[in-house]
Amino acid sequence: MAAADQTNLSRPRLSDRVYGWRMALLRSRKFHKWAARTPFAARVARKDGEALFDLVAGFIHAQVLQAFVALELPSHLAAAPRTVEDLALRTEVPVERMRVLCQAATSLGLMKRTRNGRYALGRLGAALPGIPGLAQMILHHDVLYRDLADPVAFFRDGSTTELADFWPYVFGATGPLDPDTAQTYSDLMAESQTLVAEEALRHLDLSDVDTLLDVGGGTGAFLTAVGLAYPKLNLHLFDLPVVAEGARTRFEQNGLTGRTQITGGSFRSDPLPQGADAISLIRVLYDHSDETVRNLLSKVHETLPEGGRVIVAEPMSGGAQPERAGDAYFAIYCMAMRTGRARSAQEIAQLLEDAGFSEAKPHRTSRPFITGLVTARKL
Repeated sequence: MAAADQTNLSRPRLSDRVYGWRMALLRSRKFHKWAARTPFAARVARKDGEALFDLVAGFIHAQVLQAFVALELPSHLAAAPRTVEDLALRTEVPVERMRVLCQAATSLGLMKRTRNGRYALGRLGAALPGIPGLAQMILHHDVLYRDLADPVAFFRDGSTTELADFWPYVFGATGPLDPDTAQTYSDLMAESQTLVAEEALRHLDLSDVDTLLDVGGGTGAFLTAVGLAYPKLNLHLFDLPVVAEGARTRFEQNGLTGRTQITGGSFRSDPLPQGADAISLIRVLYDHSDETVRNLLSKVHETLPEGGRVIVAEPMSGGAQPERAGDAYFAIYCMAMRTGRARSAQEIAQLLEDAGFSEAKPHRTSRPFITGLVTARKL
């Protein structure tokens, strides 16, 4: 190595020296004591301190939420505020422990105290039952919590996780799938897809589409929302037979049977149905590896006619600007599932272009914690 190169390696860049100085300052107890006595710095320090404490206490906050849902407190408090003793009796929880839970839930905005000392639903607690799939997602988090009980081992290896066994459907086994497992997965996905559909349809115009094929469409929650929003649109659902059959009742209940078609199959091993001029992939890609995703997008490209559209809607990483939902939740959830990963909108757009699509375009959604959105065309 040349002497000049060795000199450059031994001398840290100015930006690195500034970074080191800032980090040393923030680690300094003397600096924090000074900040606590300075009005502006004190406000910043207090805000940072509260944020750090929320991270420290986050696991307990999540467990309070889990108990709040598992004990059905939203239902017990739906009609009227209740005393701690009443709630303890209804949930078979000792009074003093229920008091602690009520106080904790109140501090988190799930509950609130009335003037006469009873407890009622807070704004967050009242909203929870109205968000499709949220309660179910919270209840099954006990599996994810066990996988994360040793986070160092999880990030170093994570080769064995309970969550992977919880969702064997995603691994794409070609053998028989247990109907109960399929039903559990389908119910959770159907509930969450209702929210995804609401958000995606705010930013999509499907008025020029004749037939929409939903690949991995589960029990038809997304297609039902689309069909109700576009009365002339033909709908085609494709998923594993034991899963897809669950869509028939949903379509019938919503008066969509006359313009819907259901095809059972696996996108891993079977060709995609022909005849659609748009294909949707709703919460599909992030369940699978890059290799599986590339193969699927190639099939989608081959299946669509010239001018056909592909729609990808799912939780996404923030990429160069990490954000909480995509990077501190869904990315880790996918890692625990051991099948896929949360990708940024830019990564998905690049995968679409690699598959031959043009005009790959990320769309800004109103609620990115529910879904991101990327569309492209076959030109």
